[in-house]
Amino acid sequence: MLASSLGSPLAAFAQAPRYAFAVVANALTSQSEEASAQRLIDAIGRDPQIAFTVYDGNLKGAHETCADHLYEQRHDILEASRAPLVFVPGERDWVTCGMNGSGAYDPAERLDFLRQNFFSDPNALGQTPLTLTRESEVSRFRPYRENVRWQLGDTVFIGLNVPDGNNHYLNAGGRNGEFEDRVIANGFWLEHAAEFAKRRNARAIVIFMQGNAMPEHYERPDRFAWLRFHRAPRDGYLELRRSLVKLAEIFRGQIIVVNADDSKLAHGFTIDQPLRNDKGAKIENVTRIAFSLRDPLTQWLQVDADMARRTPLRVSVRDVPKHLPLLPAQPSPYTPGAGSSPAMPEMPEVSSMPDVTEIPGMPQSPDVAPVTPGASGTAVPPGLPPAGNGVLMPAWPTQGGQNGLNGRNDANGQNGLGGGNSGGSSGGNGLPPDRLQPPGAPASGGFAQ
Repeated sequence: MLASSLGSPLAAFAQAPRYAFAVVANALTSQSEEASAQRLIDAIGRDPQIAFTVYDGNLKGAHETCADHLYEQRHDILEASRAPLVFVPGERDWVTCGMNGSGAYDPAERLDFLRQNFFSDPNALGQTPLTLTRESEVSRFRPYRENVRWQLGDTVFIGLNVPDGNNHYLNAGGRNGEFEDRVIANGFWLEHAAEFAKRRNARAIVIFMQGNAMPEHYERPDRFAWLRFHRAPRDGYLELRRSLVKLAEIFRGQIIVVNADDSKLAHGFTIDQPLRNDKGAKIENVTRIAFSLRDPLTQWLQVDADMARRTPLRVSVRDVPKHLPLLPAQPSPYTPGAGSSPAMPEMPEVSSMPDVTEIPGMPQSPDVAPVTPGASGTAVPPGLPPAGNGVLMPAWPTQGGQNGLNGRNDANGQNGLGGGNSGGSSGGNGLPPDRLQPPGAPASGGFAQ
């Protein structure tokens, strides 16, 4: 079993100190774009450093119908990915299906259709196996197959169903049954991820969601809002932000939230720390990466991880090589006479390195035994001064922003990200162990040599 596990592609990434993952969203808005979307996914899969891809919402356009055959065709496009692909549902995938232009479907019924057809398998989509732990494995949350968790190295990854459009909160009268039940399920999944990461001595948690749950400007809650005649619409992300605050209290390592953004960003993404608690205090160990790519059909967000570096995470926008040919459109199961696709050429070498933003290191928890430099396990970054509690803290960049984090990136800017987790073990809650962690992996986090 050990030999077969270490021989698998994902086990190789788990043992190696370097890997990368790609994030895309909004790449499919019409059938005419399907060939370009296939080309994008194929270009990502040809990079040997890419461990997995996350499609962060919106498999269809705002004016496309939510019919079964359209979802099945888009499923085939994602399934053709060479790298494992984790699909996170977005607003246009089910929330807006109730509109007339999308077919006037019941959004809850369309979400159930996605769960049966995109999330029924324990593995991610794509041609390379990646076993996911789904929240549906907890009997209390059996419907929530789309909420997933996996681990790579000493980082825990979470996929969460948080769509744009105020999180599907309905202002009409009556009970928001779907919203209220999903809020409870999402809160449980985040809290469980914190406990899981502590037991595994993880140094970071990365959360993927499609909706932008952070307000542009923090406003202190109005204690007497119920007296106003013109009250603001109810915030559908309030409970989620409180769950993130609780997650940051349980897990003291770095928490990174990745979400798509509708606004135009100069460099395709921005890194900030917008999360605050109910008293207005900034949550220092939660960082958000919001991305809005100039051309979602030819670009993807790439995060390179190299735990041997002092700045282990580097964020950049990559482009599909212009001379990479277009793939033929994926044949629809309803199109007669569909033939097989020809073999595609290898992806050419990318000569130019894109603009990169570095995120400095994530040290070990004080509860984890210190690692001797040069020994197996996580390398100790050089030049880090010890903090008062014995945790190795990174040297924060001094340019712009607060706590070394710039609100918006420039081509040479760096965004600091530091802190360790609180380690230790706690009682489990019935979920099976993460099957992505290979047998023999170090229990203290880091990569095996």
